[in-house]
Amino acid sequence: MLVAATGAAAQSLPPPTAPGAAVVMPAAILETPADALARDGADYARQFGVSPGEAVRRLAAQEQSVAATDKLAEKYRDRLAGIVLEHRPDYRIVVHLTGDAPVRPTRIRTEAMSVPVLFETGARGTREQGIWALTWHQAEIRAALPRAPGIGFDPRTGELVVIVPSAQAGAGAGALRAQLEGIAGVPVQVRILNQVDRNMDIAGGARLEGVSPTDGRRYVCTTGFAVSDGVQHAVTTAAHCLDQMSYRDPQRGVLPLDYVGQWGWGYRDVQINASAAPLAPSFYSDTGKTRLRAVTGQRTRAATRSGDFVCHRGERTGYSCALVELTDFAPAGDICGGACLPTWVTVAGPTCQAGDSGSPVFSGGTAFGILKGGSYRRDGSCAFYFYMSVDYLPAGWALLRG
Repeated sequence: MLVAATGAAAQSLPPPTAPGAAVVMPAAILETPADALARDGADYARQFGVSPGEAVRRLAAQEQSVAATDKLAEKYRDRLAGIVLEHRPDYRIVVHLTGDAPVRPTRIRTEAMSVPVLFETGARGTREQGIWALTWHQAEIRAALPRAPGIGFDPRTGELVVIVPSAQAGAGAGALRAQLEGIAGVPVQVRILNQVDRNMDIAGGARLEGVSPTDGRRYVCTTGFAVSDGVQHAVTTAAHCLDQMSYRDPQRGVLPLDYVGQWGWGYRDVQINASAAPLAPSFYSDTGKTRLRAVTGQRTRAATRSGDFVCHRGERTGYSCALVELTDFAPAGDICGGACLPTWVTVAGPTCQAGDSGSPVFSGGTAFGILKGGSYRRDGSCAFYFYMSVDYLPAGWALLRG
């Protein structure tokens, strides 16, 4: 069985073999679900200053609370700005609502722990209102500014978030906010950040690589998850990567992948390349590509919450974890074959670089998405990255699961 390698993991894939020949599994440790949770928990514990045991309980509760927060979202749909997981000073879930009618706190009881749920009123608008406004008025907002901005929805305040550089703010954020609110018809929050959104460039190097027919240079991207259409086994990467790519293993040779297709417009950035040999439903989850993790489930974008703790493993940056920020985001510019739709999910930086394109976003064994691009400051540092939810795999294709 071959492995769906993240980060162009040529070193962990065998070369082509004759039909019917045995394919040797790479020498990597296959994590159990408990191992996966403990590994992500170690990074969580480091970031939030809690014990490893507490970190594991919180991450288990994160997954086990999804069905309950989905029910809360439906119950308060007419008032809902968003549902946010907070990690400091204590672990809790906050439901942000419009209006001033109070709602009593409650708890979500999971196998791992009992999670407090608080309701905060006073949000300026609902998520439903914001997404409709973004969908209908995105072109007008873009036209009102010298450079097309990144636009999202803030689940805490109930406002559209328009991200512009300081030069575009003109007389000030207040005047610009009033102008944009007149266009959108909903509350707007202007964030002045000197940064630019772009696809994760395919970087020169090795691993999952191909030669560009345009400039003759060799480029690398990162593969994500193993998928199947019921007949073929394949791996995903980003649509803006090269079409023809191969796993390159300096010790075992090259494994060509057959180009199947790419979907890179509006709300998608995914490419599928097929393997002649079967693929295992696993991916590399550590920087050194010594540990494999089985895909055990997937999270829909609708069920993803601001504050969810997720990880990714890219060829350039390795393994890292951070918090989801916005679940309804349209990146700036025309990097989606034109304007992007507000279907992208952002995750806090600072780890995203060229060559990470197509890498898997996950928590434990749950697949969240495929990394598309990042928003970079003037010094080149990553402010945040954004990914395509696995909801948007092309029709007929599904994740292979362990």
